[in-house]
Amino acid sequence: MSAQGYDPKRSRVSDDSLMDFIRAQVQGDITEVPGIGPAAAKKLAEGEHDECITNTYQLIGKFLMLKGPDTDDNKVESMEHCEKFWYWLQDKQISAHRSAIVKAIAMKVNGLLPGVYDADLYDDDDDEE
Repeated sequence: MSAQGYDPKRSRVSDDSLMDFIRAQVQGDITEVPGIGPAAAKKLAEGEHDECITNTYQLIGKFLMLKGPDTDDNKVESMEHCEKFWYWLQDKQISAHRSAIVKAIAMKVNGLLPGVYDADLYDDDDDEE
């Protein structure tokens, strides 16, 4: 099995932290996202204006942008969407907690837009962390 790509089982964020984030109102501070600390926040803020992510709203927006583009032959579904976001974080040089960040944002957005994230697609065995 490849170690690359999104795998929610590789998330090292506690369930309590994840659920606190999902239930809370978005404040905008990028470090409110589980898995994002000061170093990751600095990396996300680097780049050109449209790739410069400085708050939670922009990060959610980037996640939603990666939901497409859809074509007649392909709709970007949950698994591909999460992969695209995971690799985008990798391109931003986020080296730690990528799966945790993807899971947190995907679950948060799914609460706002049900159907965006399907956690059941990843349930192929035990819920080990």
